[in-house]
Amino acid sequence: MASLTVEIDPGSGFCFGVVKAVEMAESALAKKQTVYCLGEIVHNGEEVDRLEKLGMKTISHQDLEDINDGIILFRAHGEPPTSYNIIKEKEHKLADATCPVVLKLQQRVKQAWLNQTKNNGQVVIYGKKGHAEVIGLLGQTNGEAILVEKEADLAQIDFSRPTEIFSQTTKSVKGFQNITDKIQAATKNGVEVIVHDTICRQVANRVTRIQEFARKHDIIIMVGGLKSSNAQMLFQACQEVNRNSHFVTGPEGVQAEWFQKRPAKVGVCGGTSTPAWLMKQVAQEIEKM
Repeated sequence: MASLTVEIDPGSGFCFGVVKAVEMAESALAKKQTVYCLGEIVHNGEEVDRLEKLGMKTISHQDLEDINDGIILFRAHGEPPTSYNIIKEKEHKLADATCPVVLKLQQRVKQAWLNQTKNNGQVVIYGKKGHAEVIGLLGQTNGEAILVEKEADLAQIDFSRPTEIFSQTTKSVKGFQNITDKIQAATKNGVEVIVHDTICRQVANRVTRIQEFARKHDIIIMVGGLKSSNAQMLFQACQEVNRNSHFVTGPEGVQAEWFQKRPAKVGVCGGTSTPAWLMKQVAQEIEKM
């Protein structure tokens, strides 16, 4: 009988934006400072719990007005201008961990909105409704940009007006291409459509790599948070090439029945919001079986 080997994907885990945010939180906590993170620092409940046990407090935008001490941490997803205005008015100390890629995108969206407003045009953002990054992007346009998550949302667009299109950084390249193709096809002749591919390639390129990893193993265990759109997207990518792919949020989600046929190779991977320590715990749980 072949021995069981468990391999953790070396390309999985935090992207550099999340690494920066977590390091900023850990650094301030190590100095015994009170850290208030505006929203979950990362879409992974296990990592949020770990940092909260170290003293970090997760707050909502409604709580922001009532904070009078400590440091406010903006996570990698970015914030709308209204959040910065509150920080300035309340004279809070700010630790801004907005990902540089997201920050640049915010600036581009704002400039596009200003330009299109002058030309009776419109800005379209392809992204997930309610996602923290998307909220920050919409804020750059005073909430006037059109959010498109699926094809049905295209009905909101006036195809007789100039259109400038951007994408949430963590969306799939394939999905963005599909949406932009349909917008261009529906736009009236002579009307300008400007497409900006603003998908982060550090994230997008993981699809190809993780599918290569999935093909090499009998079973794939994707570790991620239920709120992580990136982990869900990568899980779907694994399923496309390996039907024996399973999603767990932590070691307690691993089921013995998945391994009844004694697979020789098991691969453990994760999204950009999955900490390395959590993938290791999952791998250890599998090895016990």
